[in-house]
Amino acid sequence: MPNTPLILASSSPFRRQLLEKFQVDYHCISPDIDESPLADETPKDLSLRLSIEKAKAVASDLEAGLIIASDQVAEVDGVALGKPHTKENAIKQLMSMSGKTVTFHTGLCLYNAETGNYQSLVEPFFVTFRDLTKEQASNYVDKEDVLKCAGSFKSEALGIALFEKLEGDDPNTLIGLPLIKLNRMLENEGVNILA
Repeated sequence: MPNTPLILASSSPFRRQLLEKFQVDYHCISPDIDESPLADETPKDLSLRLSIEKAKAVASDLEAGLIIASDQVAEVDGVALGKPHTKENAIKQLMSMSGKTVTFHTGLCLYNAETGNYQSLVEPFFVTFRDLTKEQASNYVDKEDVLKCAGSFKSEALGIALFEKLEGDDPNTLIGLPLIKLNRMLENEGVNILA
C-alpha cells in the first residue's frame, strides 16, 4: 500500500461500514457543499456532479491524499427522490415506489489531491418494490430510522421486506458505495487492496 492517505468524503455511517470491508486505514472528512439540483439536471447527472464536488471540497484543504466521494439519487418515474427528513415524506416516497422499479444512481469519484486527477462514474442499481399499503409503509417507517436515507429505506435491514427484486452489478452500490468499481479506481492509483 502506498503512503498516500485515504479519505472518505462522507459523514455516512453506512459508507464507513462499506469501506471497512477493504480493511485499509482511512479517515473521514465531511464535505460541506450545496446538494441542490441544477435546473434540468437529471438524477444521474446530479449524483455524478455531487460526488465530484464532494471530493473537490475535501481536497481543497489537503496537499495529498486519495479522496473517495459518493452520492446517491433515487429516481422513480423520472423524478429524483432525496432524503425524506420527516415520517410523512418517507411514507409518501415509499407509496410513490409501490409496485414500481426504482433506479438508484450512485455517483463515485476518486480524487487525487496531489495531482488534481480524478476518476468518476455513475453505477446504477435497480429495485423493484412490492405493492405496498399505506399501513405497511407507515409501520416500516416506525420500525426503522430511514429519515436520512435516500428513498426512505435500508436494504441491508428490514427494508428488504419492501422489495420484489434487486438488480445490479454490486450490492454495495445500493447502500451507497460501489466497492467493485472503487477497487478498480484505487488500483489505477497504485493502491492494491489485496497486497
